[in-house]
Parts: sequence; structure tokens; C-alpha cells
Amino acid sequence: MKKKCYVTIFAVVLGLGLYAQDSESPWTAGADVVSSYVWRGLYLSNAAVQPSLSFSAGGFTVGGWGSASFDGALEADLYAAYTFGFGLSLGVTDYYFPSIEGGNDYFEVSEESGAHIFELNGGYEVSGFTLSANYVLNQAGGAGSAGGDKYFEVGYTCRNVNLFVGGGDGLQTEEGDFNITNIGIGVTKELVITPSFALPLTCSAVLNPDREKFYLVAAVSF
Repeated sequence: MKKKCYVTIFAVVLGLGLYAQDSESPWTAGADVVSSYVWRGLYLSNAAVQPSLSFSAGGFTVGGWGSASFDGALEADLYAAYTFGFGLSLGVTDYYFPSIEGGNDYFEVSEESGAHIFELNGGYEVSGFTLSANYVLNQAGGAGSAGGDKYFEVGYTCRNVNLFVGGGDGLQTEEGDFNITNIGIGVTKELVITPSFALPLTCSAVLNPDREKFYLVAAVSF
């Protein structure tokens, strides 16, 4: 049954490609190269390549995102979301970590031996301000509790500067109790390669008060 569900999901995603014949394709592809992979204030790996692929139709988006680091840490996520016209978005994300011990079977989703984390996502954006809330339905592979973990973040973007503050509990924090885990600033500029070609370069400074860690991260987007 699990395999049938996953095969059905993949078939639907691939079938959406039939709509990509218009001059403006609903498909989007990209990749980031990051100096280290820091997620919500948590250090997950060293330098990594992070590809992405998505399909959008109206307010609905489905896609995939991955990370392959030079130290062997792997991640491959699938997500689906719907964005309403007034700035609200709702979605679900399947985080998959094939490189963790015993996590190579994609169709294994049990808490004891699987490598998936399923999360509900909510967000709201207005006039440069963003608010996001995330709730873990279950998490496999013994990475913390069986579910119910939460993460909230508030951000503000003005021109090329992004400020953010976030916090959570469960797998987010060292003791499992709710705490601030992600305070930072990111600045984006154009990295000029030739007079007609430039790439976005983002540098971020991130402080995790819960774990008493500080990170500087650079990312180039393609």
C-alpha cells in the first residue's frame, strides 16, 4: 500500500509535465551551492549542492528539493502547497534522509527504521513581513519525538536585506523544550560574471542561542 501511494504521487507529478507545452513553462528548476547547510539554526552538513524542481498551476505548487554535501550527507524532499491571493500559504513537506543509518529504503516510513519526517507548513506574507508555522506529524529513524514538534519564524525583507527570528521545540532544541534557535540576517547582491551575466550571492549570519552556535553562510544561486 505504501509503495502504491508513492508510485501514484510520482505518476501525478510526472503527468503534470503534459501542461508544460506553453511558451511560459509552469516548471521551474534551479540549484544553490552553499558553504554549509544550516537549517532553522541547525548545522546539518558542510558545503553542499542543493537542486530544486517545481511545478506551479494557479496557486498550487508541487516540487522537490535536495541537498548533497561533500561530507556525504544527503536529503531529498517532496512538498505540495497552495498559496491564496491574500498571502496565506498551506502545505505539507516530506523530508527524506537517505544517508542516515538504515534509511536507504525510500518506502520504509516506520518511526523505528525509516528516514522520513512529515511536516505541515503554514505561512503568511504581507508588505515584506513573513510569518511561518510548522508542525511535525511524525518523524522516523529515531530523530527525536514521535511527532508534535513545532517551529515558528518571523521575518522581514527590505530591498536586499532579510531579517529573521525563529524558535521551536523537539528536534529543534538541545533539551526538547521550546527555545529561540534561529536569529539572523541575510544580504543578497549580484555577483557579476560578465557584463551580461550575473548570479545572486547571499551571505547570512546566523545565531543559535539554544545551542550557543554562530554561523556565516554563503550561497550562490543558479
